[in-house]
Amino acid sequence: MGGPHSRDAGVMAALADGIIAVDEAGLIRICNPAAEELLGRAADDLIGTPFGYPVVNGESTEIDLVLPGGRTRVVEMRATTATVLGEPLYVAALRDVTIRHEAEQELEAELERHSMVIAVVAHEVRNPLTGIGMLVDMLREPEEHFTDQERADVLDQIADRTTRLQTLVKKLLTVAKIDAQAVRVAMEPVTVLEVILERLAEFADRPNVNVFCDPHIRVLSDRSELSEMLINYLENAFRYGAPPFEIHVAKRAGDVEIRVCDHGPGVPEAFRPSLFERFSRESRSRRETKGSGLGLWIVRSLARANGGDAYFEPRDQGGACFCVRLPRGDCR
Repeated sequence: MGGPHSRDAGVMAALADGIIAVDEAGLIRICNPAAEELLGRAADDLIGTPFGYPVVNGESTEIDLVLPGGRTRVVEMRATTATVLGEPLYVAALRDVTIRHEAEQELEAELERHSMVIAVVAHEVRNPLTGIGMLVDMLREPEEHFTDQERADVLDQIADRTTRLQTLVKKLLTVAKIDAQAVRVAMEPVTVLEVILERLAEFADRPNVNVFCDPHIRVLSDRSELSEMLINYLENAFRYGAPPFEIHVAKRAGDVEIRVCDHGPGVPEAFRPSLFERFSRESRSRRETKGSGLGLWIVRSLARANGGDAYFEPRDQGGACFCVRLPRGDCR
């Protein structure tokens, strides 16, 4: 069948799609240069070999082409029949849709994330808003129904729920910034102890935290993002851990490691691989505490954007250590 291949080569070479023709035994009898490119093999190597995929007249389907070396391409195949020099052949037009396929997968994943964001927001916002509404209705009752202390307690509950909503909104704004890959400010040497003390000051009625940090240690980072990482780690420790709480900062080769540790129940081993995933929360903690499951994902995303990483380490004596590693600044 050398004749059909040479006779039609000039025509098929001008086609954008890869074109192959197979006989009734499934052997390739004709192919154009675009098909050679798609299949990763020269025509001389392809002619006479099995195509390996069913070619059905009138059908359009997507196939995963396995190329030499193990690479794959997603190809859209449209099939018909033709008679060439008296021989009936199945003709398949092949179009590389790998990029489109990957874009569709990314879009599906993005839509799934957005749906999850909506679901999380609806759940996490509904409860405190419902509580605020009920507490406000209570305050509208005649004043003689409340002592001054009872009224103060109700106002404290409203303030607590409002703070939770503000925290959730802040996290969601950070998530949006990360997803949008917003323009970043230049990283600078940041004194770690200063940022730790600033962040600890933001927690009202917080438990005592033992800080172990050389006052001269610096990291090369976006200062506001380092603050965000520390806030999320501290919130996580106070919510799920137990005292004593500790922050250890130490130089590690060209990096600085910051460890936020507690002496609580720790993290179940089965849950550890998904700790830093978006919206990830261990089933027990869903029932017992309030949280969006975004904090640890934010820490890891920001750490990697600053040239470092975030990870978990169990404590030998019980509890958990959540760590972040960042490049060293001009340490003295």
